Amino acid sequence: MDVIVLGGGLMGTASAYFLARRGARVTLIERNRIGTGATVASFGNIRRTGRHLSQLPLAHRSLRLWNEAEKMLGRDVEFRATGHIRLIFDDGSLADMRAYAEAARAWGLYLEELTSRDIHARFPGLGPGAIAASFSPHDGSGNPRLIAPAFADAARRLGVEIVEGAEVAAIRHTGPDFLVTTSKGSFTAECLLNTAGAWGARIAAQFGEEVPLDARGPQMGVTEPLPYRIPPVVGIWTRDKDHGAYLRQVERGNIVFGGAAERVAVDLDPGHAVADPTRLTTQLRAVARLLPAIAQVAVIRTWSGCEGYVRDMLPVMGRSMTTPGLFHAFGFSGHGFQLGPGVGDAMAELIATGCCETPLDDFRIDRFGRAV
Repeated sequence: MDVIVLGGGLMGTASAYFLARRGARVTLIERNRIGTGATVASFGNIRRTGRHLSQLPLAHRSLRLWNEAEKMLGRDVEFRATGHIRLIFDDGSLADMRAYAEAARAWGLYLEELTSRDIHARFPGLGPGAIAASFSPHDGSGNPRLIAPAFADAARRLGVEIVEGAEVAAIRHTGPDFLVTTSKGSFTAECLLNTAGAWGARIAAQFGEEVPLDARGPQMGVTEPLPYRIPPVVGIWTRDKDHGAYLRQVERGNIVFGGAAERVAVDLDPGHAVADPTRLTTQLRAVARLLPAIAQVAVIRTWSGCEGYVRDMLPVMGRSMTTPGLFHAFGFSGHGFQLGPGVGDAMAELIATGCCETPLDDFRIDRFGRAV
């Protein structure tokens, strides 16, 4: 079986790797460089807490692969299962957390509820005003700058052809095959996998499948290093987007943070997202609620990236409903990093065998037409 994968982020490189492991002949085409789109803009959060319940089977599958990543890929991608804590500052958010925890238990996710005393004893310096928290000990973080190149290199060792800097000029379904014409030549295959991120809806539309997707850029930042004292990823339970901050401390001591700032609109041509410095003060105020010490350190860099947000905040995954041999995996709406290895494994299974052990029905591309 020949497969062309469009898009060289985490979803595309993981898919190429797992397809090659199943014996497929794979060509991956990337318009820029591997891992330079939404993947590199990611916060690096590997969390299952707070996900839409229908995503949890895929998230569990992916977490197993994150745990195997170093052995599987032959390098350390800085996955650390240090846990994920979400702080709670009001009774309404505590009720929300408890309701989610009860519902998620049936899907195999078990959250520990921490009291204020627990938080201060186990994680001193975090959320002095928090009344409670949830804790998921098996989640954690990884390095967004390492994971896609690691999958790409492992895929190359399995024979995958990776073509970077290739602008796609045309895609045609010619009889049994797909013909993809690019600035680096033309490629044919019997299957086409669309992992083009924020550009994925454009590709789907060429085959009569409309997806309501907007391109947005998150605002991310990192501080100078501090002594390493915060192992878990830190977030918050809140309905107030102005307080929806999150942070993690890398082993080198720097604190990576995001959230609590409106995502900026991104023009897909050329598709570059730029952080807005005027939003940094508000963002840091929200982050300081989680970690007051951040007010005493310098921010050394901010950045953004182009992500695709679907109207219902669920990804598009699975086979095309209009074109045999076409498959989609895009629109992860800013929370795809944890899912990446599982997405690649699941799509490879679906393409190679025609079925998938992980339920994907909620992510079908025709759900928008059915809802009309």
